[in-house]
Amino acid sequence: MNYKDAGVDIESGNKFVERLREKAPGIGGFGGLFKVPDGYEKPVLVSGADGVGTKMNICQIAGDYTTIGIDLVAMCVNDVITSGAKPLYFLDYVSTKKIDENVADIMVGILKGCEIAGLELIGGETAEHFRQNDYDLAGFCTGIVEESEIIDGKLIQSGDKIIGIESSGLHSNGYTLINDMLWRHKIFYKETPELITPTTIYAPLVMDLLEEFPILGMSHITGGGIPGNISRCIPDGLNAHIDYDSWPLSKLFSKIQLAGEIPPEEMKRVFNLGIGYCLVVPEDAVVDVELRINGHGFNSWVIGEVTK
Repeated sequence: MNYKDAGVDIESGNKFVERLREKAPGIGGFGGLFKVPDGYEKPVLVSGADGVGTKMNICQIAGDYTTIGIDLVAMCVNDVITSGAKPLYFLDYVSTKKIDENVADIMVGILKGCEIAGLELIGGETAEHFRQNDYDLAGFCTGIVEESEIIDGKLIQSGDKIIGIESSGLHSNGYTLINDMLWRHKIFYKETPELITPTTIYAPLVMDLLEEFPILGMSHITGGGIPGNISRCIPDGLNAHIDYDSWPLSKLFSKIQLAGEIPPEEMKRVFNLGIGYCLVVPEDAVVDVELRINGHGFNSWVIGEVTK
């Protein structure tokens, strides 16, 4: 008996890494190396880790793993940039029964996500485990910001406006409920292929905005919806008032709510409802910020206000 008989193909794994190095030449060592950029007086590193959860099950139903790697990068980098950090590098962890074409598709998506986000893939782990025919992913992202330019919400005041930037769909949250609805035949994948639309990567837009505009706070809208995430950047003593009628609810969310008979308050807690990222800005900056957002091809709306 040998290791391959037990389920781990060392030769296949080595060949896989060599193919990856054609696209990411920095990988393959015991540790990923990255030179800290020049030009910072007091640089602060900002790191985050995340996964894609049960959205992976939808990929299995669809037989399509080409975009889930983009989701993985997006979930990590969208968190890191809320502090004002410029994305630097990314590492991944892929768990699989065997290294196959689906794993290759996942890695193509990760590389594409890194390209969009301005990240360098410097390492990771692809592990063959004795498991069923599914996959699990985790990502790790690091960015850098000047200490004096960290965005932590402390400058937010009553009267500041909250701008919501459109999402591409569900992004990577709420899929446990979606999977339950699929299992109960409340919805069907063939009628909702947008369920695997990848999460939007906001890094290029946010980096551009930070160059010119006073961004006081930012939130990546993930699990917990808008109320569970916008509150994370609002200082104690202040509140975020959200007007849920200020932007149009897409057909996808309307379909999910109707099919699942989901109460409105539960929809707000579980899904992003079409808003993937939020900015808090002074009222006099709203028009210019929205024009720049629209120039990047995104729709945006003033969805709320900071109150006492």
